[in-house]
Amino acid sequence: MENQKLTLDQIVSLAKRRGFIFQSSEIYGGMGACWDYGPLGVELKQNVKNCWWDFMVRAREDITGMDGSILMHPEIWVASGHVAGFHDPLSDCKDCKVRIRPDQHTVVAVRDDAGKAILVASFETEDPEEAVRECKEKFGQELNAVPEPSYVTHSMEEKLGPCPNCGGELTEPRQFNLMFKTHVGPLEDSSSLVYLRPETAQAIFVNFRNVQQTTRLRIPFGIAQMGKAFRNEIVTKAFIFRSREFEQMEMQYFIPPDEDEKWYEYWREIRFNYYTDILGIPKKDLQWAPHPPEKLAHYAKAAADVTFRFPMGWQEIEGVHNRGDFDLSQHTKHSGKDMSYRDPVSNTTYVPKVIETSAGVDRSVLMALCAAYAEVPEIGEGHKREMRSVLQFHPRVAPVSVAVFPLSKKDELIDPARRLEADLREASFRTAFDVTGAIGKRYRRQDEIGTPFCVTLDFDSLQDQAVTIRHRDTMEQDRVSIDRVAEALHNKIRSW
Repeated sequence: MENQKLTLDQIVSLAKRRGFIFQSSEIYGGMGACWDYGPLGVELKQNVKNCWWDFMVRAREDITGMDGSILMHPEIWVASGHVAGFHDPLSDCKDCKVRIRPDQHTVVAVRDDAGKAILVASFETEDPEEAVRECKEKFGQELNAVPEPSYVTHSMEEKLGPCPNCGGELTEPRQFNLMFKTHVGPLEDSSSLVYLRPETAQAIFVNFRNVQQTTRLRIPFGIAQMGKAFRNEIVTKAFIFRSREFEQMEMQYFIPPDEDEKWYEYWREIRFNYYTDILGIPKKDLQWAPHPPEKLAHYAKAAADVTFRFPMGWQEIEGVHNRGDFDLSQHTKHSGKDMSYRDPVSNTTYVPKVIETSAGVDRSVLMALCAAYAEVPEIGEGHKREMRSVLQFHPRVAPVSVAVFPLSKKDELIDPARRLEADLREASFRTAFDVTGAIGKRYRRQDEIGTPFCVTLDFDSLQDQAVTIRHRDTMEQDRVSIDRVAEALHNKIRSW
């Protein structure tokens, strides 16, 4: 299904209906921007993480892993610049009280052919062309009566516009620090203040010497980490795309000072190809979005985002950043510990530069759901043509790899079907077993949760010791010997 035709509501509905993702604390009215992963969601999420770890760490000799603490010394966040600079602008509407980030909004002013102002409106997008399109859609009837209208846009960062929700007046922007604060120990005073980490990267930087010395890795090498991070976002939106508690998959690649441009381009290519080759995301739904100089983070020499075409438009799923030597130099300055590296070949000593790849687990899960979602026709009862939803996951990320069905509830079929499922589970397949309902309904249930293969054991199986493997996307069926089912499935996955 084309993403521009897909709505986020369809994904949210399916995610709850089939046990992927639930609103956190739902029976108490919910907790804003916090989400719980259900039985299928946690499998999908774990598969996404496993794909990343296998690709970035286990398949390479030059990258090792670590797992840092969520709570760290507060001076780390002073050194990294988060205490002084990790802010977003915040404005409130004086009428409807909605809170917005001005830097994420565009103001559109419409004038007639005489230059007279007709209307001014604000839209939640940073793309001027998108803002104009939304303006035409929202005020179509009014604008039809305007002779030769012209559209002038500017970012709300430059000058405030009306509230995008009600058109009311907004307060002047004020800076809001995104880090969650807490205290360690029995007393809550300035000496016990700590922060929930807003990113996983700093744990890698402060452990650079520990990891390098214990692994004896030579530059260039990388350190990878997956883990929770927390940001007190002003505006949360788009389901799990932007939340206050989330997981990151980050890798810091340490390089000689004069090789940053080469490795920056290298990692851009590697990471883009990962999404198409490993996760099976269609290339047409991915593109690069380089950061213009004025949008670069304080630490970055260059940066670009891999973006995916979500139902709400092109959005970032991963950033590749040339961080220079900012982080290691800052930690040297603030800790008093030398974070330089001595090259055993050239006998030179330097502070390494860093290329960072930073991906969001939850955003990758949402991308996988959106990319996999399809509505396909089928012939319903009375030959009425109906549509049904299917998740066309790549087998690597599908929560269930294969479902096993006995054709009936008779013990003579259930017992061998159970043995087959156990054998497949032992062969590292993620399995499901379903004996309820007509075989067609069981197929449909598995299609909706993205199971690539269904194996049916019927009465003929008792005689010929073979089963039927049904492919989710083509609905083709193959008859395979029971003792070769695992081999046949592995071959199908390898050739996917």
